[in-house]
Amino acid sequence: MLEPYQDFVIKPAHGSGGQGILVVSERLSERFRKHDGFLTTLDELRHHVLNIMSGLYSLGGQPDQAIVEQRVVVDPVFDDVSHQGVPDIRIIVFLGVPVMSMIRLPTRMSDGKANLHQGAIGAGIDIATGISTSGVLGNEIITEHPDTAKSIIGLRIPYWDSLLDLSSRCFELTGLGYLGVDIVLDKNAGPLLLELNARPGLNIQIANKAGLLPRLNCVEREGKNLATVVERIAFAKERFSPHRQLLVSL
Repeated sequence: MLEPYQDFVIKPAHGSGGQGILVVSERLSERFRKHDGFLTTLDELRHHVLNIMSGLYSLGGQPDQAIVEQRVVVDPVFDDVSHQGVPDIRIIVFLGVPVMSMIRLPTRMSDGKANLHQGAIGAGIDIATGISTSGVLGNEIITEHPDTAKSIIGLRIPYWDSLLDLSSRCFELTGLGYLGVDIVLDKNAGPLLLELNARPGLNIQIANKAGLLPRLNCVEREGKNLATVVERIAFAKERFSPHRQLLVSL
């Protein structure tokens, strides 16, 4: 299966917390270079797949399946605020309304993975503008990437309106009233839908310095009958931007 591909990702179908994901960035004859620069062999890849199938990385330790998927080439806009891996953007959607968002930035501590549990940064994003406003590493509020010393504040996310549109449409796609939409930005292909999460973590609140509950209550009171994606996005930008008053005055 891997013969035609120079790079790829192997991951468990029912993994948890980013465990078991193996990224291959280059094929060198009979060996494979991982995203961290280390080389591995085909036998070691087989062993990793067997571990996935045995349930080593799955929820509850149940037998699992291994997924082989396309490797994303990171958008250059993230070059200064990411270590090795590919950042992803999470948007929490409630009844079709995007209520909160963050970008997860890989670090040396997270081994290049965009997973907060393994040491990635979570940077809150202003829903109205797509600009990062604050950051968290673990439970510590930060303003700079620990590996590059570059600011993670004021980063403008490309394709922002398209990302809001895509995430809002996932409400009809899944039928889930509450979900986390994970999107990556590929250098060549642009926005790609990575995952839909039925139980997204709550650290996004720390990254945004704001609680989810008031926003969910607001949607239930005022936004649950919004008929179109355009209406939902307009509602979110009006209600949930930390700089709403400034935007109105301008």
